[in-house]
Amino acid sequence: MENVHRFRDLNKTCPKDFYPLPRIDQLVDSTSDCELLSMMDASQGYHQIMLAPEDRKKVSFITSKGTFCYVAMLFGLKNAGATYQRLMDKIFRPQIGRNVEVYVDDMLVKSKKAEEHVKDLEETFSVLRKYKLKLNPAKCASEYKVVAS
Repeated sequence: MENVHRFRDLNKTCPKDFYPLPRIDQLVDSTSDCELLSMMDASQGYHQIMLAPEDRKKVSFITSKGTFCYVAMLFGLKNAGATYQRLMDKIFRPQIGRNVEVYVDDMLVKSKKAEEHVKDLEETFSVLRKYKLKLNPAKCASEYKVVAS
């Protein structure tokens, strides 16, 4: 049986992080002049971000086997989405708008020329490796050809 812990009280006491999410319409528009796209999804995205050691006690829980605390960020935490988006914006800053777009745990590698796509993917994979972020292969799709309407 999976333990599910709710953090209503913790979320009530935390100030809201108003970090903005990208606008989907702008992300879609940014692909209009691209020849190839690859979509990627982070594997258990939020769980790849470690909590600061001093914050782990804030997400502790008690079971019949003892008291435990989470070491990674949880989906149910109030500011998890904003924290994740901020991280992705920071690590992909040199690429965003040029050959990558990021919406929380979804990444889109885009190439204006098909022959640039492998290089763009390699650059993205290099960033993911540097920060030890993993992808979910089942939710990744590569090399979609863009057809102009």
